[in-house]
Parts: sequence; structure tokens; C-alpha cells
Amino acid sequence: MDAINVQDLFDLTHTRAAQMLGACQYPWEALSRIGETVLAVGRELDGARYDHPQEDVWIAKSARVAPTASIAGPCVIGEDSEVRPGAFIRGNVLVGDGAVVGNSSELKNCILFDDVQVPHYNYVGDSILGYRAHMGAGAITSNVKGDKKPVVVHGEAQYDTGRKKFGAMLGDRAEIGCNSVLNPGTIVGRDSQVYPLSCVRGVVPARSIVKGERGIFAKQEM
Repeated sequence: MDAINVQDLFDLTHTRAAQMLGACQYPWEALSRIGETVLAVGRELDGARYDHPQEDVWIAKSARVAPTASIAGPCVIGEDSEVRPGAFIRGNVLVGDGAVVGNSSELKNCILFDDVQVPHYNYVGDSILGYRAHMGAGAITSNVKGDKKPVVVHGEAQYDTGRKKFGAMLGDRAEIGCNSVLNPGTIVGRDSQVYPLSCVRGVVPARSIVKGERGIFAKQEM
């Protein structure tokens, strides 16, 4: 069967949302709980290490945030992270330690684990990006179907998520190539690589390579 449970995709030691995610079987179950989780995390942060510049926003003192970035709460920006000029954070966002939110990138209702990079012109909505996941320039998570119907995850089975907004789940160390589109309900397994200009839909197994229109090539074991 498809390896798409939370434990299949993520090392929960690399996020402050570990308790909430650990209570979910499938990662999309967490999407409706991100906002409340961010608020709970923020209220427990050490004031000596985090600034609280506005309501429901907490930013680590060690983070580097450009003055032209727009940040709405609830939001937590982790330690040693970077938010570059023109970034647009729309709320319900948890950014892990050492992460990069790039110039003109937009985040909404999402969790970025530690060391995630969305560094150039990315859109990440209703999604979870695992430890050290990376999105190349212009890669996006498309989070609403054209017909506005609830998203179904297409794998060895069909998983009706009941959600109209659901972008992508990227397992730990997933690599997404430049200008790729992850269609609603895409799940990319750990250590998989999506080549540039790919259009991806459904479940990509762990340690796989995706080229173009859903061509999956198994990686050799390291």
C-alpha cells in the first residue's frame, strides 16, 4: 500500500508541530489544525529568544527578516531562519529553524519543517514540507482543483480527503525542480526528486525520480 502516513513521510523531531502531527494518521488531517497549533506553539516560546512584534506573530531573534516582507498571524518564524525581501506570509504558518522563505514567495496555511528552503518565487498553500525539503525557483503547490471539488489523493488506492484546499505533502529531503507544479493532493515521498518543468499528481514513492508528465523512475539504493 501507499506509504503516505505521517510517520512514512516525516521525522517529527524536526518540527514544533510534532505533537499535533503525531496524532494524525494522514498528513492532510493536520491542515485544519495548523492555525491553532501555531498559536499554541507561539504562546509557549521563550521571550528571551523570540520577539512578538504584533498579535499572533513570533519571530526568533536570530532570524533574518527583510523589512519588505509581509507577515500576518498566526505565524512563528524559527531560529536562524531567513525571510527575504517581498515574501508574503498570509497566516497559519509555522516556519522551522534554519528555513529559507525567499523573495516574492507566498506561504499560507502550511508547515515548513527545519531547514526547508522555498527560496525563489514559490507558492506554498495548504501544504506540509518535511525536513530539508527544497523547492526550486518558481515551483508551486496548486491547492484548489479547477472544478472546486474536494481533493482526492490518487495512489494505489483513492483517498478522499474531504478538503477543497489541499496542496502537497513533501517528505523529508524531497527535491522539487524549478517551475514544477504539484497538483492538488500530491504526495512526494522521502528522498525523491522531481525534475524541472514537471507536472505532478498523486503519490510519488520514496526514493524516486519524476521526469515530466508523471514519469517515475526508481532511484538506486544508496
